[in-house]
Amino acid sequence: MPSLDGAVVLVTGANGGIGTHFVREALARGAAKVYATARKPRDWHDERIVPLALDITDPASIRAAVAAAPDVTVLVNNAGASVSSAGILTHTDEEIRTNVETNFLGPLFLARAFAPILSSREESVIIDIHSLLSWYAVAGIYSATKAALWSATNSLRLELAPAGVHVVGVHVGYVDTPMAAHAAGPKTQPADLVRTVFAAVEAGEYEVLADEASAQVKAGLSAPIEALYPQLAATDG
Repeated sequence: MPSLDGAVVLVTGANGGIGTHFVREALARGAAKVYATARKPRDWHDERIVPLALDITDPASIRAAVAAAPDVTVLVNNAGASVSSAGILTHTDEEIRTNVETNFLGPLFLARAFAPILSSREESVIIDIHSLLSWYAVAGIYSATKAALWSATNSLRLELAPAGVHVVGVHVGYVDTPMAAHAAGPKTQPADLVRTVFAAVEAGEYEVLADEASAQVKAGLSAPIEALYPQLAATDG
């Protein structure tokens, strides 16, 4: 089973609410080093944490990160972008492009860039943070990009399994971070989410349904489309 003990972890979006907990929890579980990446990395005041500049939408920045972190054994694709409006027809061009580049292309290109390094290590791992909304299209382009990342994660899992790279996809609803400050209803605490994810990794699981809402939506995918989206009934007839 994969283990965080002695691992070298790279976390994208490390300055954010979830990313910060990934950095700290990895160390608590025995990681030897954590590359804490962000467009503008901060000082963590811990010699085990290496601040590293990374813009996952910039191919040159990805190449530089691979060169600077050739010892990575665990890649956490955590960085993401959101949108201010729910309608995919009302998003601006910039919102659409930013979400595609940040939520889908960035994690995919980063995983592809680090694949040779991870494939050469034992017990290496990729963790992709999806969303409940990858299965529930109520957030416009955000949902679409998370659905695309979910599909890419499945492809990466199949292609990297023969090389011993364990690929984990994480689905969660709202998490209590600034990104979800506008949302009402239950929110998962970021520390609880990260503990759940790392526990699943160390148990050898491939998919994490981090809250009840994610489990319910996934279970509903086999139902008729009208059951998942009852608002369609209002347009019938």
